[in-house]
Amino acid sequence: MSTQLELVSWRRLVSELYAAVRAEDDPQAGHALWRRGRDELFRTHPQSPLPPGDPLRTSGVPYWPYDAAWRFELPLLPAEREESRSVPSTDGMIPLTLVGRVRLPGPLDAEIDVWWLQQYGGGLFLPLRDGTAGTSTYGGGRYALDTAKGADLGGGADSLVVDLNFLYHPSCRYNHAWQCPLAPAGNTIRAPVAAGERMM
Repeated sequence: MSTQLELVSWRRLVSELYAAVRAEDDPQAGHALWRRGRDELFRTHPQSPLPPGDPLRTSGVPYWPYDAAWRFELPLLPAEREESRSVPSTDGMIPLTLVGRVRLPGPLDAEIDVWWLQQYGGGLFLPLRDGTAGTSTYGGGRYALDTAKGADLGGGADSLVVDLNFLYHPSCRYNHAWQCPLAPAGNTIRAPVAAGERMM
């Protein structure tokens, strides 16, 4: 299979996995489905970010236990400023435009920027660097949503499902061959989020 078809396959499978998660009535069951699906992709798919022989191919990626308190459906609030930036990635420079923000309720009580990613036809991008970064999670942060690549938990006409149990590390955490957009200042909080993917 060509590298291009491998990548198409990876994106298709990720999109199908998130569609199955959205179809689950029970978010915890959806999270378990997501974990199994990700572990299978990481273990067997030729586009896995895990290098050959990486022990995570056998053990699976570690996560905190699912906690429903980290799941929110939040209105997309207007952006308080105009901002565009270009960030480096494996696919070249990616333009980002600030399109809004979400307010994470207590105990986090923080506003996080929501970006429009000008890639693959566009999509919402919600990275988060929290107080666990650099210790129990990757120092550059994790991703909650990347709808251009299929990582979409749903929502309403004016809202987004932001379930921090689904925070996942970018591919560059596993393999230095990847270059990933990291969380900018407006997506950085000091409070720890002990949910989602972790280092160990």
